[in-house]
Amino acid sequence: MIGKVLRGTDARRLLYYLYGPGKANEHADPRLVAGFSDLGELEPGRRPNGSRDFRRLAGLLAQPLAALNGSNYREPVWHCAVRAAPEDRLLSDAEWAQVATAIMGRTGLAPAGDDLAVRWVAVRHAPDHIHLVATLARQDQIRPKVWNDYFRVREACQDAERQFGLRSTAPADRTAARRPTLAESEQAIRRGWDEPPRARLRREVCTAAAGARTEQEFFSRLTQAGVLVRRRYSTVRPAQVTGYAVGLPQRAGKDGHPIWYGGGKLAADLTLPKLRTRWAGPQARDPLAGADQFPRAAVRAVLRATVAEAAEHATNEAGFFTRLRVSGLLVRERFSEVNPGEVTGYAVTLPGCTGPDGTPRWFGGGRLHSTLTLPRLRESWARAYGGAERSGASRFTGPGRAEFYRYAARQAATVADHLRHCTATDPDQGADPAWAVADALHTAARATGSRALRCAADTYDRASRSPHGRIPRHTPEGNRLRAAARLLAMTGGTTGDGMGQAGALAGNLVALIDAVAGLRQAQAHAAQAAAARAAAEQLHAALTAARIRVTRPGQTPARSARHTAAAAEFPLPLADILAAAVSANSAEQRSTPQVAKPPARAKPTR
Repeated sequence: MIGKVLRGTDARRLLYYLYGPGKANEHADPRLVAGFSDLGELEPGRRPNGSRDFRRLAGLLAQPLAALNGSNYREPVWHCAVRAAPEDRLLSDAEWAQVATAIMGRTGLAPAGDDLAVRWVAVRHAPDHIHLVATLARQDQIRPKVWNDYFRVREACQDAERQFGLRSTAPADRTAARRPTLAESEQAIRRGWDEPPRARLRREVCTAAAGARTEQEFFSRLTQAGVLVRRRYSTVRPAQVTGYAVGLPQRAGKDGHPIWYGGGKLAADLTLPKLRTRWAGPQARDPLAGADQFPRAAVRAVLRATVAEAAEHATNEAGFFTRLRVSGLLVRERFSEVNPGEVTGYAVTLPGCTGPDGTPRWFGGGRLHSTLTLPRLRESWARAYGGAERSGASRFTGPGRAEFYRYAARQAATVADHLRHCTATDPDQGADPAWAVADALHTAARATGSRALRCAADTYDRASRSPHGRIPRHTPEGNRLRAAARLLAMTGGTTGDGMGQAGALAGNLVALIDAVAGLRQAQAHAAQAAAARAAAEQLHAALTAARIRVTRPGQTPARSARHTAAAAEFPLPLADILAAAVSANSAEQRSTPQVAKPPARAKPTR
């Protein structure tokens, strides 16, 4: 049973609608099932022409508002729609009356035995739901409190589920993201948009947050993705950013201006203060700080990409070295033996990247790429006359991307084992890794261009969050996934290089999501467990459907020894399947085929 609270200004117009034919759903036999007084006296009478006369009922509801003498709420009409699940049995009018009375009592608007509470009625015009209408003014001329009324309604609905044996629903724990409103969904249909702007923006913000190391990089990634960003500044300290809003340039409202959404309107953990906790909180840690665990090829690829980007945006070597240090790299300058004050070269490394003797493992610019030596960079800056010029260094080669995919697949397998151990011992220890799985899914979807991964990331969204928007303490396992997500985000979009390794990553992600479903089930978070389970089913179903498309009768897909090893312990040739899914993205429909659920606790490919 679900309750939705709305606010308005005109009770009589609302009654007209509830007793009328309806706009989207047919209203059949509208009638009162509960109220603040005797229903026989409150039920609107009929005029000689058969229409309803709402003047008396609307006047009774409005009388306490007039007694407040203007000190009432700006929207004094409290409206709550309460609906049972489609598979629930039909409740009688008396049972719906009990539900309505319990909701009004739990919210504090009309406690049992309080004859001076607000005036309210409950209208039933369909078998599966009722509407509560109340005016926010007590009869003793006191304005009632409505703080957290939505959560109190949720609690009353859960009590009704237990009392009448209805389908059990999740508590209001703020793990669900804001869904597009009916108006937003209808607007998307009218204008031919593939999805409402809110859904697209939430995905873009989640992906940018997963790949960013700082607040500035977060905003830069949003801009690069084609998202409009509007910062909100403090009224006390004008230079301080206190929030942000995002919009899409091609998704404008009636006035022609972009439709803006604040981070908190997208999801509970996407407000700027909570995003800052990711990057600079007491438990935050740079995902690339554990470079001692990275393969040598991955370290070199990260350094090459970071140095090339800094060189393109710098105008001289002083700015170049500053950008390198701001990017989180360790920089060592090499000085001339003849002129000790002259810099002749440089070397960089990642924090934690050490050799067998424990000393930092340095990489000179020439080892990264021939165009990244300091003399070549100086020539580039001189030719550009103070402007940026591309270094010519390839950001990520095919082997580099393949190394990133292999690393991410290994981390997914390791964390899946950890989550299963937490499920059996201490489920609370798995909160941070479960949250970090969302980062891995969003960045993997962007890096590979896979629609299947993108849909799985959207579906998994709720399973990642802790109740009431809490940010879990960072753990080594969560940092492993965040580091993998950061590496995948650095590759940008897919170019086809290294796609053979994406199959092993997708297979391990299915097992990882399945492990999260078991963890959430052990934590008694039914809605989050259902979201994780649905995401695993969607990804597995999409991979299975891709296999059917690429496999003809009597034929099997060609598989190299590397592909065979990557999928040896999973029942599908995942490398071939995901590559085929990526190439078929443009032809796929939005709906995902429903097939059998993947085997629980599938052992991941390492």
